[in-house]
Amino acid sequence: MEQAQLVAIAEEYGTPVYVYDEARIIQQYKRLKKAFGKQAVKLHYAMKALSNINVLQTLNKQGAGLDAVSIEEVYLGIRAGFQPQEIMYTPNGVAFEEIEEAVGLGVMINIDNLSILERFGATFGAKVPVCIRINPHIMAGGHANISVGHIDSKFGISIHQLRHIQRIVAHYQLHIIGLHMHTGSDIVDADVFLQGADLLYEAATHFPELQFMDFGSGFKVAYKEGDYITPIEEIGQPIGESFAAFCEEYGRNLELWFEPGKFIVSESGVLLVSVNTVKQTTSTVFLGVNSGQNHLIRPMFYNAYHRIENVSNPFGVKKLYSVVGYICETDTFGYDRPIAEAKEGDVLGIYNAGAYGFSMSNQYNSRLRPAEVLIRNGKAHLIRKRETLEDIVRNEVLIES
Repeated sequence: MEQAQLVAIAEEYGTPVYVYDEARIIQQYKRLKKAFGKQAVKLHYAMKALSNINVLQTLNKQGAGLDAVSIEEVYLGIRAGFQPQEIMYTPNGVAFEEIEEAVGLGVMINIDNLSILERFGATFGAKVPVCIRINPHIMAGGHANISVGHIDSKFGISIHQLRHIQRIVAHYQLHIIGLHMHTGSDIVDADVFLQGADLLYEAATHFPELQFMDFGSGFKVAYKEGDYITPIEEIGQPIGESFAAFCEEYGRNLELWFEPGKFIVSESGVLLVSVNTVKQTTSTVFLGVNSGQNHLIRPMFYNAYHRIENVSNPFGVKKLYSVVGYICETDTFGYDRPIAEAKEGDVLGIYNAGAYGFSMSNQYNSRLRPAEVLIRNGKAHLIRKRETLEDIVRNEVLIES
């Protein structure tokens, strides 16, 4: 995405606006598919990262499946054209009625709770195949909020409760066809996957009817120059070899699944915002923009770094700015960033915003959520209209006085 094109998009559709490069999405998907050598993999895109129907349809055409974490995401996936059997439903802390609804839709059910597993067995027995999510107790990533496989995590059934799982499975004659783990995000080497894989391989000996194993995801992408990334081609080969060796020992070939989200869409996206104010204080020069944590919460929630550039004046003299939002909170996109000299009205690009940007946006301060644009074959297409005040108040019910 050239800066001139981004400026043109900002002029046509206004700001703030999310812009996604479809070619980059496809490139990342194909790169991951090829990373495991001779070992074929099935990628279930984690749609919580970005769930616009156009993005889902793009990945559907590439042969992806979906990873859904709510019944609403399941419905969105089916609406986008995915067959139910291509959707892995991995809920956490939901009512059993939601799981029953998902069973009725025909999606793959992934259970991460002993009590729910037992209720599932009492309700469906061997009639409905099911996957079990294991917590391997492995710490991944550098931030507690993105590590979900450690001992204090709410996700998954502890690997140390395997005997209890076996008893439930035997009593209700459950048909277990998959084992799943997900340790978290920002994994930078193969060891984390291989440690978890060894635990799953051992657990698999107790489930003779497996059809697949799902290793989750968590591949790291670069957010700034010099950032360490997951060397996917380097780690893919040992993971593929490890899985092939397991399958030989298990007695038949299983499918190897992953559920990438950030890796596929993060680098495709940029959030375009306009500079409302240039405010100099006794210690800092602030660029106040027409966006905030209501549109991109990752810098505030995860302390995430996102590169910021002045796309209106890309070759200007760089000065130190702190870029802040217009929300009545401390919503700072970046402290002390060297950015080409900016003035009111300039358009800034906040990069690597394709994942967990719009999907985590909200209407705090009664602000409107932004539009979304997809660049396909070099041409910009509006794929979501900007919200209006009517959208915010649509579901309010006024009590008659």
